[in-house]
This record gives sequence, structure tokens and C-alpha cells, in this order.
Amino acid sequence: MRLSSLADYAVVMLAAAARHCGASCRLNATLLANETGLPLPTVQKLVSKLSAAGLIESARGTGGGFRLARPPAAISLAEIVEAIEGPIALTVCVDSGRHDCAVEGNCRVKPHWGVVSDAVRSALAQVSLASLSGPPALAGVAAPVHGHAPSLPDLSSSPSPVLAGESQVSF
Repeated sequence: MRLSSLADYAVVMLAAAARHCGASCRLNATLLANETGLPLPTVQKLVSKLSAAGLIESARGTGGGFRLARPPAAISLAEIVEAIEGPIALTVCVDSGRHDCAVEGNCRVKPHWGVVSDAVRSALAQVSLASLSGPPALAGVAAPVHGHAPSLPDLSSSPSPVLAGESQVSF
């Protein structure tokens, strides 16, 4: 499964907007195109799609531009993806109204694809724009609790990796 370039660019663009000022100030497409390296026509197209989906508010004219419609913590990755890609459906048989599968009549997996699509959407819904616009979390490290820094795992006593065909020798 892979997102389209346009969905990826929408996430990049909105993360840059969140880093700038969240939902509190107006930005323009030229500024975000320059900051993200995205072509200006692409940013303009995304502004239109994201505005239609209610994720950003845009205004034309003097003092115009756009801003996030809600705080970054209240915008999910699922909402961004769906604004660009449409509803999350991993197979055509989950997409209501489409019946172009050659094995649809005999498929015993079809009833399960809806559950799988819902699980993927739920996972994407758990990721906020705020988390995508901040520094990346360290894998396997607990998040800070009440202002305390996370502790890194102690790797000093971990055994050294052994490549296939080698034996581990201790001194």
C-alpha cells in the first residue's frame, strides 16, 4: 500500500503550515512552496482540495492566504489522506458501488476487507498533524511523562550481532 504523491505532498505542506503557526496565522502558497520545495501549482491545487475538505480556511485578496481550520493536534493523518485520496478502502470490493472484481461471487475474504480498511483508517486517525510537524519520536523509547525526559534503553550489555556463518567468541 502506498499513498499517492499528492497525498504525501499534502501532509508535507500541512506539517510545514503547522510548524509556522498552527491555526493562528495566515500563510500563502508561495511561502509554503518555497519552504517545502513543492511546485507552486501543486501547492495551489492542494490548498483547493484541503479547503474543500474543511482542513484549511482560505481567503482571497489583501491579507488573504490560508490557515489550518483547527489546531494541528485536532487534524488527523486519516483526514488529510481522505481529503486527497477519498475514503480509505484497501480493495475495490470495500468501495461501495464498485463491482469489478473477477472473483467477487466466490470470494470468502470480501467480508473481512471492510474490517481491515477500518483498522488502517483507525491507525491513521491516531496520528495527528501536530505529531507529524514536530521532531520524530525515537523508536522503542517511551514518550516523556510530566516533563521528564525519556530514558534510552541500555545497550551496553547487549550481545554483539553475529552474522550468518560466523561464531561468537567472548574474551
